[in-house]
Amino acid sequence: MNQYFLLNKSYMNGKWVEGETRRIYHDLNPFDDTVVANISIASKAQLDAAFEAASEAQKKWAQNAELRKSVIEKVIAYFKEHQQEIVDVLVLETGSSVLKGNVEVSFVIADLEESLKIVNEVGTVKIVESAIPDKVNKVYRLPLGVIASISPFNFPLYLSMRTIAPALALGNTVVHKADLQTGISGGSVIAKAFEEAGVPSGVFNSILTDIPEVGDTMITNPHSKLISFTGSTGVGKHIGKIAGELLKRTALELGGNNPFVVLKNADIDQAVNAAIMGKYLHQGQICMSINRIIVHENLYEEFAIKFVERAKQLPYGNPQVPSTVIGPLINHAQIEKVLGFIEEAKKDGVEVLLDGKREGNILTPFIFGNVDNESNLARREFFSPVVSLIKASTDEEAIQIANDTEYGLSSAVFTNDLTLGEDVAVQIEAGMTHVNDQTVNCLSNIPFGGMKGSGIGRFGNPWIVDEFTQAKWVSVQVKPINYPF
Repeated sequence: MNQYFLLNKSYMNGKWVEGETRRIYHDLNPFDDTVVANISIASKAQLDAAFEAASEAQKKWAQNAELRKSVIEKVIAYFKEHQQEIVDVLVLETGSSVLKGNVEVSFVIADLEESLKIVNEVGTVKIVESAIPDKVNKVYRLPLGVIASISPFNFPLYLSMRTIAPALALGNTVVHKADLQTGISGGSVIAKAFEEAGVPSGVFNSILTDIPEVGDTMITNPHSKLISFTGSTGVGKHIGKIAGELLKRTALELGGNNPFVVLKNADIDQAVNAAIMGKYLHQGQICMSINRIIVHENLYEEFAIKFVERAKQLPYGNPQVPSTVIGPLINHAQIEKVLGFIEEAKKDGVEVLLDGKREGNILTPFIFGNVDNESNLARREFFSPVVSLIKASTDEEAIQIANDTEYGLSSAVFTNDLTLGEDVAVQIEAGMTHVNDQTVNCLSNIPFGGMKGSGIGRFGNPWIVDEFTQAKWVSVQVKPINYPF
């Protein structure tokens, strides 16, 4: 057995501890439903204790930039040394292909390396010109305190570390809750890396628990100063409402209905290549995955034929086989949900360009054509290998269709006119738009985040510094003021 599946406990205050609920969560391999780990579920009291430990450890951690740097450097070395074992965990626990698993670990290493660049941002002092005579204005950059991190099942390792690495680099401490479906890769692997790196007790805490036990404690605990959440828009709104009432900060990266726009002068073959990658990486279970492909009517038929033909050829099956592209969806409930969307679309008479199938826990690609952007099919985030093709009569209409959604996370534009492409990219209402590339892009030094219903806040250096720290004004009056009374 992979050693990481034995790490089935929470990591709190520097120790691995059994959950006090005495309940066990059976962590399943989504491909064949075999149990990969029996996770001991932590109690609400244990979660509260983790926040206490994080609060007690925070000030000392914030004061030692050299220690923060040393720990992060050792964590980077750990991931590089153990990459193959960690990829194996991602494949078995999340249904990731070998390619996707390696991409995810590379993203983690990149974010850790970028975080080293911001270690010294905390404690910096900026002198600001004063309109008041003989007053020196200083602005200090300080940590927030304890950050509550909640991560999803789809990219569990990376979407956890994207918060954890900069939060710790900037002198905060972290209480982290991974989705139990991927509690080992999204929680325990990270905890083990930081333990081996010598992180002080209480600085990083990974709690394996569930919502029935802890409810909204990650948000409401008085020690949590910011809630970082990646997941559905519905849950994000719930978190935002509670956090707003408590005047707490949030960093919310939420759902997407990401458009892939093919303008009338695009290179069709390259657009098809990009669309296949942006739709079917990790079976479409990525917040940035292509959901709607909007094609100018002059290119629509040729694009549809080529796209369908490529999708038919994608290898599917056991993700442990390196050539596999389409693996399982995360659980049976998600499979049934997606099949419900598909059946509804068929009953509504939507054109089926490629009728996929269910084989075990795998759905092969489904492609719908001439989809109405007002339809239920076009309005939903699939999180599966299902995609809608939409015809646009003009480039202007393509932009309008792309923007006609409550979401605004990622997007892409294909054209041979790069000036036009960039102009259209700016017009698309999304936090990220890629010209002549697909929608699933991520770099550690860009402002990653969405517009509209796709979230609040930006990850990436240097934008994350403002998110995860606070500015404090200290003024020094060097000569006495003559007050008017």
